[in-house]
Amino acid sequence: MKKVKDFFWKRNMQVNELVEQLGSVGFQSYELSVARDVVLKMKRNNAKIFLTFTSNMVSSGLRGFFAQLIKLGIADIVVTTSGSIEEDIMKALGEDFQFSSFNADDVQLHEKGENRIGNLAIRNESYMKFEDKMSEFLGEIYGKKKRISGVELLKEIGLLLEKEKDFENSFLYQAAKNDVPIFCPGIVDSSFGFQLFMFQQKHDDFIVDTIQDMNKIITDLNFEEKKGLITLGGSISKHYAVFAALLSGGFDYAVYLTTSHASSGSMSGATTQEAKSWGKIKDDGEAATVIGDVTITFPLLMCSVLDEMEKEGMLN
Repeated sequence: MKKVKDFFWKRNMQVNELVEQLGSVGFQSYELSVARDVVLKMKRNNAKIFLTFTSNMVSSGLRGFFAQLIKLGIADIVVTTSGSIEEDIMKALGEDFQFSSFNADDVQLHEKGENRIGNLAIRNESYMKFEDKMSEFLGEIYGKKKRISGVELLKEIGLLLEKEKDFENSFLYQAAKNDVPIFCPGIVDSSFGFQLFMFQQKHDDFIVDTIQDMNKIITDLNFEEKKGLITLGGSISKHYAVFAALLSGGFDYAVYLTTSHASSGSMSGATTQEAKSWGKIKDDGEAATVIGDVTITFPLLMCSVLDEMEKEGMLN
């Protein structure tokens, strides 16, 4: 049985060494270390890796890290929510998101044209610039194809972002460039979706076919290949991935990072053990759950993974 050990700081400690030490501390520190080992097994065994996240994580500074991980070949498939798409586009256009406060005067923020997400804020002007750019993008895409799947639409937009100010740190651009499909099952649930709706009012033959996406995600998977999941938060993005894997035998590896607990019966709080009851994770699948703020746990986890991958010569 593994023993608890005291944690000590040392000069020039690497992230990998930090997470290694945390594995002997206990509680969620131990779970973080287990999660690191599971992700490394995904890469060592050439698993097809799903990365899923919700839009609040793109509101934060994790957006560029997602793009970097895609560029480094960590993710093979991305599943996210619609708000992630619009906010990635806004940041690609050079829009800045500001810090606010969890205790801000929200009536005052509304009067100033600022919209709060936790302790962050997005200005109305950023949405206006986004809407203008979406009209331009959709016009270009419509000129080439009138019926399009969600995956194809997001790839087209990602490629169009290459002309913009901060395209290199866009996960849409990096996914398009590196041929990583992005699935967005709830594509109309945001300002991005509203722009699709508004465009269709003028062009009623314009159709975004999300059923094609379901066909792609199912047929791109098979029973023989190893499959891994790194899911941040929960919601529709998490469920879309686990349901797709269910139809091809379930995940061999899974890492959940979330602030939710199982007591509510929600998808965000559903445990890896619960997933095994559905066949979403294999009976002998290796899995870990880390409870905590993803803006802290995810960078620690993945920087540790990248350090070890570089040491083992696995980075592209």
